[in-house]
Amino acid sequence: MQIINDPGALELLCANTRDAIGLVPTMGALHEGHLSLIEKARKFTQFVVVSDFVNPTQFGAGEDLDRYPRTLERDAERCREAGADVLFAPSAGDMYPQGFSSWAATEGVTEILEGALRPGHFRGVTTVCLKLFNMTRCRKAFFGQKDYQQLCVIKKLVRDLNVPVEIVPCATVREADGLAKSSRNAYLTPDERERALSISRGLFAAREAFRNGCADPREIEAVCLREIETSRPVKVDYVTLREQDTLEPAARVRGSVLLAAVRYDSARLIDNLILQ
Repeated sequence: MQIINDPGALELLCANTRDAIGLVPTMGALHEGHLSLIEKARKFTQFVVVSDFVNPTQFGAGEDLDRYPRTLERDAERCREAGADVLFAPSAGDMYPQGFSSWAATEGVTEILEGALRPGHFRGVTTVCLKLFNMTRCRKAFFGQKDYQQLCVIKKLVRDLNVPVEIVPCATVREADGLAKSSRNAYLTPDERERALSISRGLFAAREAFRNGCADPREIEAVCLREIETSRPVKVDYVTLREQDTLEPAARVRGSVLLAAVRYDSARLIDNLILQ
């Protein structure tokens, strides 16, 4: 496996390969969820590029850019084991050189939920992803469903701008006790880690209510919220049932996605579950 830091070198390498390229964009601190993306890319493409870049443009003022975990040496070893061909680990200066002032902005699905709470976040996400698509000329790009709104935004970006990339959604990977894998889980104290299990419990309880015949979107939300509130979070940013593609409020439960964002003292966590 090669480790490349220079965007120009990555562009040259990818331009000269005849294999179908699969891209796995990450911010590093790789866990089993990321590894499942690499393994899926390995299965469906012939040349796998993993990006390892803590993207500063998707962090807002007061967010955790400075303390976000950076574990490049460990990430490289995990990429080798998972079968990646290239680990792309640029600096912020490489990705956003002096004078940089061009942005990829997707409207509509970006102004709600995470977009409303983190202004400018998705502009940073779409810009860095478009740059990675252009650098690698990838045929497929693999994104986890845990960041469900991000997945919707990237699919819309690709569709609206005719980017020749297939976006491949990959199922959320969970701990044995149900907690969704996330790099930010490392922030949690042991007590918070235990309390955070209420998020997945709430989602699963809502799914069970749906399977038992509950067809009221507001009651489905309430089932989830009641469970989460037992964990004494600092704040529940939202528990909301939305249409899968547009993320508009869901008119019916079947085929919708239930999303939650919850704050504890040490971390803010997101999770979701599709009800079908």
